[in-house]
Amino acid sequence: MRRTLCVSHETIYKALYVQGRGALRHELTVAKALRSGRVSRTPASRLPSRDVRPWLAGARLADRPAEAADRAVPGHWEGDLVVGPGNSGLVTLVERATRFALIGRLPGTRDSETVIDVLQHQIIQLPRWLRQTLTWDQGQEMARHRDFTIATGCPVFFCDPHAPWQRGSNENLNGLVRDYYPKGTDFNAVTDAEIQAMVTQLNDRPRKTLGFHTPREKLDELISSVALAP
Repeated sequence: MRRTLCVSHETIYKALYVQGRGALRHELTVAKALRSGRVSRTPASRLPSRDVRPWLAGARLADRPAEAADRAVPGHWEGDLVVGPGNSGLVTLVERATRFALIGRLPGTRDSETVIDVLQHQIIQLPRWLRQTLTWDQGQEMARHRDFTIATGCPVFFCDPHAPWQRGSNENLNGLVRDYYPKGTDFNAVTDAEIQAMVTQLNDRPRKTLGFHTPREKLDELISSVALAP
C-alpha cells in the first residue's frame, strides 16, 4: 500500500531558506537575536562591508548604460585576468557585439597599476566609438579603474559578486585561452609573440553565434559601415 506524504509550504520554505548553509542562515540568526533583545552577544554579520571595495561606488552593473546590454551596439567590452604561478597572467578583453579579442601579457606582477597600464595600451589603439564601456568582476586589480577611464574615455562597470554570467563572453574567451594554456601555465615563460599568435587564431576562428563569421570579419564590417556613414 503506497502512502502519500504531505509536506506543508512552511516545511519547504524552511528546507530551502532557513536550514541551508551560508550567509543567509547566519543573517537570519542575527535578526532573531536582535528581535529577542539579546544584544550583548549578537553574532557578527559575515556579509562583506560596503566599504571594503570603495572603487565600486557609482560603477556597479546597475549604473552601466542600458545600451551596453544590447549586443547590437558596438564598443562595449568585457574583461578579466587569466592567471598563473609567479604572479604571471594575461589581461583578456572581448568586444560584446563582434567577440573580437584583445589579450596582453602581464610583466610578472598583477597589481592594479600594472593591470591598468596593460589595459590602457590594449584599448587606446581603438577608435573612440569602440571604447564605450568595460565590464569587469570585482577584483582588486581594478581598484584604479578611474585612471584607465581618464586615459581612454572608457568607463568601467563591475558585475555583481559571484555572477560570471554577467560577463559571459569573456568567460567563454578565457575558456578558449585555457585550451592553449591550461591551468598552471607560467605566463612569464610565454613570449609576447606566442600570445599574439593565439589572439590571431582566436579572432580568425568562425563562430556559430556570429553566423559562422569570424570576429575579425565582424569587426571589419563595423569599421567599414562607420567609414561609409555620411
